[in-house]
Amino acid sequence: MLETHPFPAFVPPLTKYLILGSFVGKPAPGYDWFYNSPRNQFWSILEAVYHLKLNSKKSQQQLFTRLSFAVTDIIYRCDRSAGNNLDTNLIDIVYNTRVIRNILSQNNIHKIYFTSRFVADKFHAHFGRLLTRFPHIRLITLPSPSPRYAQIAKEEKILLYSRLLPRLQ
Repeated sequence: MLETHPFPAFVPPLTKYLILGSFVGKPAPGYDWFYNSPRNQFWSILEAVYHLKLNSKKSQQQLFTRLSFAVTDIIYRCDRSAGNNLDTNLIDIVYNTRVIRNILSQNNIHKIYFTSRFVADKFHAHFGRLLTRFPHIRLITLPSPSPRYAQIAKEEKILLYSRLLPRLQ
C-alpha cells in the first residue's frame, strides 16, 4: 500500500542546517513526529549529546529551533515491500524534491546531515544536480540511529554525533 509522508518539513527561522532521513516508520502509538518510532535511537542519542530531555514533539522542535536545524525526509511517498521499517524495503519511491529544493533555496544552509549511508546515497543519486547550485554546503553522514545498525554501539554513536553536530549556543 502506497504511503504518503504524514509530517511537513520543520524549518525554523534562520535555518543553517538540514537533517535528512529516509521515510517515516510504520505508524505506532505516540509516533507524532520525525524519528519517534519506538525503537529509533535518534532522540535518545540527542538527549545524551545535548544533556536535555527530549520526550515531546515540543521539546524536540525547541532544540531544533535553538540549533537552527530544519528536518525532513528525502522520500515523500513509497511502498514497503516487506511491511517493515527497513530502508532497503522501500519501493515505488517518490522523492521529496520540491520541499528539499525550497529549503535549500530559501535558507542559508551550511551543512546537510544524513541519518544514514542509505539516505546519503539516495540523496546523491537523486539530488546531485541540485547540489551544484550550492557548492558551499558540507555533507555529513551520521551513523544510523536504527537499532538494527549494530556495527556501532549506541555509546559510540553518541560520541560521533557529539563531534559532528553543532553545539548549543
